[in-house]
Amino acid sequence: MDMNKMDKIVSSLSLNIDTLWVIDCAILVFIMQAGFMCMESGLSRHKNSINVALKNAADFGVSVVMFWIIGFGIMFGTSYNGVIGTDLFFFKTDVSEYQTYFVFQAMFVATAATIISGAVAERMKFAGYLIVTVLSTAIIYPIIGHWAWSSSYLMKVSLSEEAKYLIGDTINRGWLSKLGFIDFAGSTIVHSVGGWIALAGVLVLGARIGKYSEANKGKFTGSSFPLAILGTLILWFGWFGFNGGSNGAMDETVPLILINTFLAAAFGLLTGLVISYITKKKPVPMYIVLGPLAGLVAITASCNSVDSVSAIIIGTIGCVVAILASELLEKFEIDDVVGAIPVHLVAGIWGTLAVAIFSDLETLNTGLSRIEQFKVQAIGVISIGMFSFIISFTFLKFLNKFYPLRVSPVHEELGLNIAEHGAVSVEHDLIKVLDGQSTTGDLKIRGPQDPFTAGGVIGLYYNKMMDKLESSEAEKNKWRDRISKEVDLAVKVQENFIPKRNLRNYPVKGINISAREMSGDFFSFYPNNENIYFIIADVAGKGIHAGMVMAKASTLFEVLSQGKVDLDEMAFHMNNDLFNTKTAGMFVTGIIGNYDIISEEVKWVNAGHQPALIRHTNGNFEEFESKSLPLGVIFQKNKSVYQVNKKNLNGHRFYSFTDGLSESLNKNNEEIGIEGTKKIINNNFNSNLTDELDNISKEVLSNSYKDKLNDDLTVLTIGR
Repeated sequence: MDMNKMDKIVSSLSLNIDTLWVIDCAILVFIMQAGFMCMESGLSRHKNSINVALKNAADFGVSVVMFWIIGFGIMFGTSYNGVIGTDLFFFKTDVSEYQTYFVFQAMFVATAATIISGAVAERMKFAGYLIVTVLSTAIIYPIIGHWAWSSSYLMKVSLSEEAKYLIGDTINRGWLSKLGFIDFAGSTIVHSVGGWIALAGVLVLGARIGKYSEANKGKFTGSSFPLAILGTLILWFGWFGFNGGSNGAMDETVPLILINTFLAAAFGLLTGLVISYITKKKPVPMYIVLGPLAGLVAITASCNSVDSVSAIIIGTIGCVVAILASELLEKFEIDDVVGAIPVHLVAGIWGTLAVAIFSDLETLNTGLSRIEQFKVQAIGVISIGMFSFIISFTFLKFLNKFYPLRVSPVHEELGLNIAEHGAVSVEHDLIKVLDGQSTTGDLKIRGPQDPFTAGGVIGLYYNKMMDKLESSEAEKNKWRDRISKEVDLAVKVQENFIPKRNLRNYPVKGINISAREMSGDFFSFYPNNENIYFIIADVAGKGIHAGMVMAKASTLFEVLSQGKVDLDEMAFHMNNDLFNTKTAGMFVTGIIGNYDIISEEVKWVNAGHQPALIRHTNGNFEEFESKSLPLGVIFQKNKSVYQVNKKNLNGHRFYSFTDGLSESLNKNNEEIGIEGTKKIINNNFNSNLTDELDNISKEVLSNSYKDKLNDDLTVLTIGR
């Protein structure tokens, strides 16, 4: 039956109370978009909050447009074998009931899309997210909606008996609907679908850098929990329209729907509080967000067909399974920023199965026994889950090969507010000032001041400190002396990568003596309180290209060290970023490590580099060969390929070096090798690290032809 015939059937109907009710509910569902924005922005870190908010605004516009062009037709058009709609594209009608229904359903499709944004927050490109939104709103959600909902609204509209006979079961029954599958307002069709696509997204993208590092436990917290709680309350408010409007009419069923919605959410919240006190001994903000939302998602499938006691049980169990799922994701290091997968996917599955357990079978009117209904509900959950996940995961995996969906590590650490949108903040401006000052040594530079922001207050006190430093002639001389005026251009470029931080409290030292041309040797230190990160690396090749690769590798090290990322994860991200940079076949061998000055434990990853050495106090050495490929050779799929070595120095000393040392020549014009390197270290061992490295370099130079190196000499040592 085409749209014109439908129009004639209902054209005599005037705008009635049912239509007004659905319009009001559509407005309430639209308000939920603001709730998602507040909740997701509040649970994201400050440096990404603008990006998350913009995604929530953009996906709404994309969803509505795609639903109008193709989605509504696929979902509600004349059915092809119960699988897909075949008409009603570029939806247009003069019938108020259908206009209202389009608006209401457009709000639902936007909800399914925005569920995804919170899960993949803080590391997915903005354009990549919009592509995912198109896939979910134009293809995946409408097809699944057709399977289960394609005739649901037509049966609720107040039509004549003749109209019901013409359209009731004959034109738009999807295959799941024919089986008797029930999902009243979308626990699975809306929420689990969004959750399945979100799961595919986070698996393809991987976790945020440093999220599961030992040093960062408990530190990846949201920017504003009050904002997140506000978003939760707005969602709760809008959910009355979400569930109430799905009835399609203002009748005696609506009060039951509303009270069930209210109770499930309230008991979900209380359950979250109880679990929080039992397991954490305090009210955990995240549980208070998960609790009511999980209760709301769970009751959505059966809010019209269960009594209030059943609604309480459904909401309570919904919260429990969501919290259990959240802990399980953490265990397997699946990084969902806002808990979208536990709330929408897991609680949605539970709510859909609960239909068969708690619903009044007469209200369901499927003619199935309770066991038969449960089987049908399970078929719906499994088929929808498989379709949503397989399609989205396959598409994202394929797209990611040609258009990387994840931002670079540098952009991720900088924050997507700045990297993706060019947004600025006082904190960012202050960082730029500090970076410029460390580069130029100009003590006259001042930071931004603002008594009403954290960054501005820091800038205020920073400027006071700089006033005192500038007045100190000794400090000014110290900064001036750090700039060498007697090296050529290539050496100057390379020496820019030598650390310029104050390392006096750390028993570490490095030296880099450049050969006649720029190459890719460098070392760097990054102090983090009682820990100090270090790297020594050698880029395969020479010249400007090697220098650029060196600059990229050095920047990645700085960024990842700042985030206190675990060493295997650091090597993993550096490898893949360098590989994706397409550096004309160049790669980087290196040792990346971390030293704890309290425990004296040194940890390191060796990526195809010269062996690390530990010199014992008796002059004997332990030698540690590399078991991993150099960085940038092949794309790695997981961080486990980089083995982390651990040793407690206990007064011993750690050495790493480039081949400029091991391939240097002795007096017989022969390469000294690793054994010769050990001998040079023993010959020049000194309690003063600076003197030791100076003496090592002098011995190497004295054996070189005309005191000129054939390759850069780079050595790094750690230990008391």
